[in-house]
Amino acid sequence: MPSRVLSEISRLERTRNYLQPGDVGAALRQWRDYVHRPERELWRDYEWGNPYWYCCEPDPAEARALLDTVMRALSPRSARELRRIVGRFDAVWNRPSPPYDPG
Repeated sequence: MPSRVLSEISRLERTRNYLQPGDVGAALRQWRDYVHRPERELWRDYEWGNPYWYCCEPDPAEARALLDTVMRALSPRSARELRRIVGRFDAVWNRPSPPYDPG
């Protein structure tokens, strides 16, 4: 990510009451890691929920929502750069599932 974008994110993390230093990077890592989990784990989370998010793990949906909020707060140029990065992770999330093979 360009230093200009990192600088603007750092400024947001220092000046917004809903952010702490490092929150955006943590949200990016969390969303990236979540969308790359094996599909069976994602389906289990979707079907039954993950009770550990409430006590022990950050919720990936909250991380993605935070990224949306930050993209709206950034300048258009910086937001475009962050959208490009988040968009790659979203593309993984939105890939169609392979056909079911009970075989």
